[in-house]
Amino acid sequence: MQETGTCYLCLLNTLTMTNEEKADFLKRRFIPLLKQVPSDTAPQWGKMTLQQMVEHFSDNVRIASGKTVFTDFVFGPEQVQKNREFMLSETPFKENTRNPLLPEVPAPVTNVSCDEAINELQKEVDYFFAVFKVNNLQVTRSPFFGDLNYEENVHLLHKHALHHLRQFGVSITQS
Repeated sequence: MQETGTCYLCLLNTLTMTNEEKADFLKRRFIPLLKQVPSDTAPQWGKMTLQQMVEHFSDNVRIASGKTVFTDFVFGPEQVQKNREFMLSETPFKENTRNPLLPEVPAPVTNVSCDEAINELQKEVDYFFAVFKVNNLQVTRSPFFGDLNYEENVHLLHKHALHHLRQFGVSITQS
């Protein structure tokens, strides 16, 4: 883990990443970076503990893979389109971005430890890539951003991963 705080040069490097590089980041770098964060690290914003964030991220990977299915949207069509345009941009999520599907108080953890939650996340990430390897034309529905193909899901998961890594003080360098 690097020094706490935002590394603006590092964030600029992520703006130039191809979708293939973002997929590689999710496959090979995201989990090792999470494993470097001590489980008792306080977030720089928000209410979730590291383990709650990891379990929340697993939930989002399950949506992206189609394991968890949403049929409805949280917002009307105009707002979903605005959300989609933002999601497809390289603009990072703001600190304390509110998810209307989550309770005000974070849900209790479901895994016995943060390590177990990270292992579960690894399985979900592996499953996501396996699903799209079998059917690269699959489309899954995000209740916030609409119907997403593989490239759009990778982009969203990468953007979401960077958001939560920043939340726990992890600076990203390109390699």
